[in-house]
Amino acid sequence: MSLREPRLRPVLTTSITLGVAVGVFAIVFGVGAVSAGGSVAQACAMSLLIFTGASQLSAVAVIAGGGSFGSAVGGALILAARNSVFGLTMSRRLTGRLPTRLLAAQITIDESTAMATAQTDPELQRVAFWATGISIYVFWNLGTLVGALARSAIDPKKFGLDAAIPCAFVAILFPHLRTRRGRQAMALGAALCLATIPFLPIGVPVLISALAILVAVPVPGDDVPDSDVQVTGELPA
Repeated sequence: MSLREPRLRPVLTTSITLGVAVGVFAIVFGVGAVSAGGSVAQACAMSLLIFTGASQLSAVAVIAGGGSFGSAVGGALILAARNSVFGLTMSRRLTGRLPTRLLAAQITIDESTAMATAQTDPELQRVAFWATGISIYVFWNLGTLVGALARSAIDPKKFGLDAAIPCAFVAILFPHLRTRRGRQAMALGAALCLATIPFLPIGVPVLISALAILVAVPVPGDDVPDSDVQVTGELPA
């Protein structure tokens, strides 16, 4: 398949656009990681090796708030668990030897899976997966480097960047509020977190609030977007 084929242009354009958009969140992560006590090298290594945005933001937020290493890792693992489902989905669409599959596993994330499954042609599915995954990987790591270097040169509180990670989480979660179950999970998670904050160590209430995801488990034909809400297909970072 030639990259000059007209049917590839929308896929490649969307892939690059997603990469740039997600790269903005990476800048937030880079700033937050260094603000939490990490070095530029540590922040970049985390993005290069872990490469799962929500988990990285969660871990940094817990550490920055004074939480324990165990709480940070626990929350990050809960968020990263969804990638196993993406892996099962893509295993039926991607072929190749072990090195190729290992590389594919590194870039199997929300956006690359969504872009691939949105295509009907098997070849387009593979192109969409690789183009989106590589684009986001490149821009995520570039954004992390920019954010980490910027934090080393400026005072985040002076520019309000200390609130960047909570704001990034709000932006990530916002698309899920289009459904009734998403709003129920949000309300229950917030209630669990607020109820346990006075009694438990920093970071543990966040882990407990993750139980709210149980109410968001979809039931076929039940959890659909509200009729008065337009679904735009926006993807979480």
